[in-house]
Amino acid sequence: MTRMTKLLAKLHQDRSGSVIVEFAILGPAMLAMLFGVLQFGIGMQNYNALRSISADLARYAVIDAQDAAAQSDMTLRDTNDELEAYAREIASAAPYGLRADRLTVTVTSVPTRIDEASERTMTLQYNIPSVLGMIGIDSIPITYTRPVFIA
Repeated sequence: MTRMTKLLAKLHQDRSGSVIVEFAILGPAMLAMLFGVLQFGIGMQNYNALRSISADLARYAVIDAQDAAAQSDMTLRDTNDELEAYAREIASAAPYGLRADRLTVTVTSVPTRIDEASERTMTLQYNIPSVLGMIGIDSIPITYTRPVFIA
């Protein structure tokens, strides 16, 4: 056997370093899947936070905003700005902890479907912070819309 043949036979049987090569091939895919699961969990938490904020906002609109409108000479039309400010306030506080610069709250008055009631549409938009920046995903926008009827 020639010297080159002996060297190739020795390298063929040598298994050291194979783990590093396998990790180099599979590692990025496994890390991307791990971060994807983490991102999905963050997204679900933020979506559930938007749902809960809208429920708190609807409760506030029905109870507290009506009382405030009745006690001062505000009309229900004037409380849209108050509702938006309240939503931003509770969204950044515990237990939700959303970043105010990523949240957009819009409350609009719409033609009502129920007599003697004022209907509002609450739209909350949030840009979920991304842990997937390494693959080019900077933020993920989500939106939650809910109607509320104020008598």
